[in-house]
Amino acid sequence: MVFRKDIEPRCAYCRFSASAGEETVACRKKGVMSAGDHCSRFRYDPLRRTPPRPVNPDFTKYDDRDYSL
Repeated sequence: MVFRKDIEPRCAYCRFSASAGEETVACRKKGVMSAGDHCSRFRYDPLRRTPPRPVNPDFTKYDDRDYSL
């Protein structure tokens, strides 16, 4: 869930940060920081967070009889 309240703070999805590369962000409060770090000024911005991709279902356990009427 993207909008849950107990989110782990990370600079990658903080309101005060901007992407500065693969593993770094430019913070308006602290300067250049690692994307996994956080500080006391962390404010969650749900639009900066990319949720993980859903797992593809495994259909190998089904055969043609399961799909016929």
